[in-house]
Amino acid sequence: MSRRQYAAPSRSGDGEPDDTGCTILHLDMDAFYASASLIDRPDLRGRPVIIGGGGNRSVVLSATYEARRFGVTSAMPMARARRLCPLGAVLEPDFTRYSQISDAIMATFHSVTDLVEPLSLDEAFLDIAGAQRRLGTPTHIAQWLRDIIADEQGITCSVGVASTKFVAKLASGLAKPDGMIVVPHDEVLGFLHQLPVGALWGVGERTEESLTRLGLRTVADIAHTPVETLRRALGDSSGSHLHALAWGRDERSVVRQQREKSIGSDETFAYDVDDPVVIHRELLRLADRTAARVRSAGMMGRTVSIKVRFADFTTITRAKTLREPTDVSREIYATARSLFDALGLQRARIRLVGVRMEGLVESERAPIQATLDEPDHGWRDADRAVDRASARFGAGAVRPAALVRDDPRRGPPRRGVAQP
Repeated sequence: MSRRQYAAPSRSGDGEPDDTGCTILHLDMDAFYASASLIDRPDLRGRPVIIGGGGNRSVVLSATYEARRFGVTSAMPMARARRLCPLGAVLEPDFTRYSQISDAIMATFHSVTDLVEPLSLDEAFLDIAGAQRRLGTPTHIAQWLRDIIADEQGITCSVGVASTKFVAKLASGLAKPDGMIVVPHDEVLGFLHQLPVGALWGVGERTEESLTRLGLRTVADIAHTPVETLRRALGDSSGSHLHALAWGRDERSVVRQQREKSIGSDETFAYDVDDPVVIHRELLRLADRTAARVRSAGMMGRTVSIKVRFADFTTITRAKTLREPTDVSREIYATARSLFDALGLQRARIRLVGVRMEGLVESERAPIQATLDEPDHGWRDADRAVDRASARFGAGAVRPAALVRDDPRRGPPRRGVAQP
């Protein structure tokens, strides 16, 4: 389906569906991480591409639709994805780029309405009731948003247009990829009742199995089952919830954007690591990435936390609150490293480490304190210069020397302490 078409549920009559009262939009970017990664790799368009770490213990972050045809899905172990799609190209994720594109998309949403409820970097609900007099019908607004995102960001999205959040999200999922479905208010039940029970929010594998045992296979089956029967089978809350959804009842409103409470990154090693030099280097890379994402969000944080997962999957966290908020990579790394060193681990085998910033505040509201070794905020200025270079040339264009991969022609990597 091309970007300039729309689809409607099965309906009688000709022409566009009646979108009166359909003021809830759900916009979901198509294979967002993969699509964003291909902006700088047009040579890979149309090919199976997998986004994730290169190690076999990494997991798939996203995949193009060409790779999904081989059975590759997000959160799948990379080793399995490679077996399913051996000819697929694997690209490392670029979270700084994803955040920048997401910020631009959200800014476009806010140009339409201030009632924007992000669900993640790549999807959001919009309530456009107050924008119709200025911008036109819901269908027109949805199409305009699709065009703007495609033209300005180089990626496509799918849109559901309906009178409730539940139906709008269902519609956008069915419209993928690169489509739009408008569900007229008077046709909600006809749209819902033809769907399988697994389409309802809250129906996972176990709930679906329970419903199937009851002989309930479509949403219509649930709608015409007494609510008391559903409560006995699924519990009071789940039974009532699914019965209401089956009749198209969803009273939830779009909630304005809430600021992120924390921003962080973690990484699973390709094999269990007990070398503190390797762990320090990984903490430096994660601190650098986390700091860039914090700055991209226009935030600063007061608390630095680390996560350490051992070979037996035991996981611990440690945190330290700073005197003043920061977004400086050097400060975040120094704190993360001190937290790790304070654990006093003696050759413990580690599977994963992570760095996170918490206690976020808007940068413009955060005080900036000078330090003795940082005249005129030199490290902060350096970080922003790196951000500008990354935005122009891609993530990793400028990075700490300790993170520059050794040239194989120069022999084995030198052992030493990672420095910012």
